Amino acid sequence: MPSTVIEIRRPCRRSDEVAIIDAVHEALVVAFQIPAGDKHVRLVSHEPHRFSHSPGLAQPELYTLVTIDCFSGRSVQAKRSLYQEIVGRLEALGIPPDHVTIVLRDHPMQNWGIRGGQAACDVDDLGFNVNV
Repeated sequence: MPSTVIEIRRPCRRSDEVAIIDAVHEALVVAFQIPAGDKHVRLVSHEPHRFSHSPGLAQPELYTLVTIDCFSGRSVQAKRSLYQEIVGRLEALGIPPDHVTIVLRDHPMQNWGIRGGQAACDVDDLGFNVNV
């Protein structure tokens, strides 16, 4: 159950916001093999002056930061796959690959409170495998 925040530097139409959220979630489903219904993704649209970016971007208004908090245990290959899946899916929406930054933060399962206040490490069946 990764928890994801997507930050963008522009206002978008509702349909574009949904497409961005879906693209990142679908990448997580493919690369991390989470259930399709396990969707914890938020999109935050900033005023451009409130969200700086790397210099030299051709279209700075398209800069996109994706931050994913997840359980520890995914392989480096699964993480590489995730990065490529996200960039490819966002590129299909018109966001250049070099305008996307992805920050992945692994957390031990005991640091997540889920399902009514249980430590995730105490849950017998999460519904997916973390070790992919």
